[in-house]
Amino acid sequence: MDKQAKLLSSRLFLKHRQVEVVLNRSVLTWKEADKERKRSSGISEGAHSRSVQVCEIVAVSRTEDVDDKRTRKSRKEAKQHSQLYSHAFTVSYVMRTRRHQWRCSDVTFHCDNQELCDQWIRVTNEQLSLLTDRPKSLLVYINPFGGKRRGKRIYEQKVAPVFHRAGISTDVIVTERANHARDHLETEANLDKYDGVVCVGGDGMFSEILHGLVSRTQTDHDVDQNQLDAELVPCSIRIGIIPAGSTDCICFATVGANDPVTSALHIVVGDSQPMDVCSVHHNDIFLRYSVSLLGYGFYGDLLTDSERKRWLGPARYDLSGVKTFLSHNYYKGTVSFLPAEGNLGNPKDKQQCRSGCHICQHKPSSKDQHSEMSDKKEKSAKGDSGDWNVIHGKFIAINAATMSCACPRSPKGMSPSAHLADGTADLILVRKCSRLDFFRHLLRHTNKNDQFDHSFVEVHRVRKFRFQPQHLKLASLEDLSEPLQKKGFNPICSAQTACSYSAAHSSWTCDGELLPHTAIQVSVQCQLIRLFARGIEEQQQQQFVFEDPCTLWPLEQSTN
Repeated sequence: MDKQAKLLSSRLFLKHRQVEVVLNRSVLTWKEADKERKRSSGISEGAHSRSVQVCEIVAVSRTEDVDDKRTRKSRKEAKQHSQLYSHAFTVSYVMRTRRHQWRCSDVTFHCDNQELCDQWIRVTNEQLSLLTDRPKSLLVYINPFGGKRRGKRIYEQKVAPVFHRAGISTDVIVTERANHARDHLETEANLDKYDGVVCVGGDGMFSEILHGLVSRTQTDHDVDQNQLDAELVPCSIRIGIIPAGSTDCICFATVGANDPVTSALHIVVGDSQPMDVCSVHHNDIFLRYSVSLLGYGFYGDLLTDSERKRWLGPARYDLSGVKTFLSHNYYKGTVSFLPAEGNLGNPKDKQQCRSGCHICQHKPSSKDQHSEMSDKKEKSAKGDSGDWNVIHGKFIAINAATMSCACPRSPKGMSPSAHLADGTADLILVRKCSRLDFFRHLLRHTNKNDQFDHSFVEVHRVRKFRFQPQHLKLASLEDLSEPLQKKGFNPICSAQTACSYSAAHSSWTCDGELLPHTAIQVSVQCQLIRLFARGIEEQQQQQFVFEDPCTLWPLEQSTN
């Protein structure tokens, strides 16, 4: 970076110290100019220097245009100094604070003449204008009902000021009903006006935006979503997530923190993180898209029970979780899956998906992938199972994770080595076991132990999978009249230590929504969407930037 040509180099004043400020195409650097004092004090030059990536500068403006929220004493000192050097400009930039959290910090430089001040503002803004990945106009949807009903206040107090400082224009829609955002995106929104869509809410609100954008894109390109092997067209517009829900799993897994200001700054700097999406079908009927978790058995039963207790708020998940665990049901069925091939790792390799992940950057061409899937579909149609694996069994839980599913309660997630954009999902099968063994498995989601290190748990990295519940033989009228068994919940017996076989089927939960069918076919759509994110940064990436973070995931050309 030091070898790059200097665009500007001046001696300016920072507070009461003279500093040498240098700007090139990638970095803005300032350091104390008094070298003799540094040598005599024995302090290294690095201790008095600071660098900021140009792509992480939020804005540059005249100092009088910046809101001054300093104390009375600091304002008095600033006024005395400004009388000596009245021409000043302020640089707002990204500053990393606690783990994975960002804040907007300001540094003000004083010049001895107006011409020099204007030159610094003009040249720096010219460099910012070259960052074409940055959004200039956003469509924002706010869910006022999600989580603790704080979405509108979070946006107005924490996010809107950041967008305003960065010069981003916004159109804000406060949703009034379920699927309001989805319906508006599918039919009414003029997406050509915007550089991104932002949702303020939880995972449910993100799901609305996802379905609206993906459906709109397929409709615009005449793609039939009901076709199981249709080649879906990736969305050209990015999605931003401002966390304001109960869990915010997707934001946590892609940024590393559930913090509104951090997410807003990722949007401002124009980060771009591709993301896989699972399409879920029943026969030739499209059901839903999933980006985090598909769960059958334990998690399906938990969500089914929690829906009857919505009046309890987020606490309903804890209560339903305990009830479902004590019921300890298992279900018979057949799982068929197409294993992932190539250099895509495996769910047990402990290679976590991080910013600039080399596995996710290896994307097969859509033609090759579609040809491969068609060949294997043809083999299957001829009765040749080909590379498909088939497993019959009794399962307490069947889970498919397209991402790690990490959240504050489970920092490593359900599948710690799952990747965001490698075109695969991790299929986790938990077979019939004792209640104690299943508890040990669940407990490992909350600590650093390997949750797959059990004889009754197996995990496979897959591109596609199918599930068929076992069809039941004709039961007696007496059996059919038992409502608890039909719903999949058996009476809790304190003396019961083994699994309880539920004669009925469980339900699939798809990113927190129940599916109407149990027999499903799932295909992973590689990098179907892009988020305003860059993946979770490693600790050293947060402290030292060895490469331009804005080039880790270059934006693809729009297909429109």
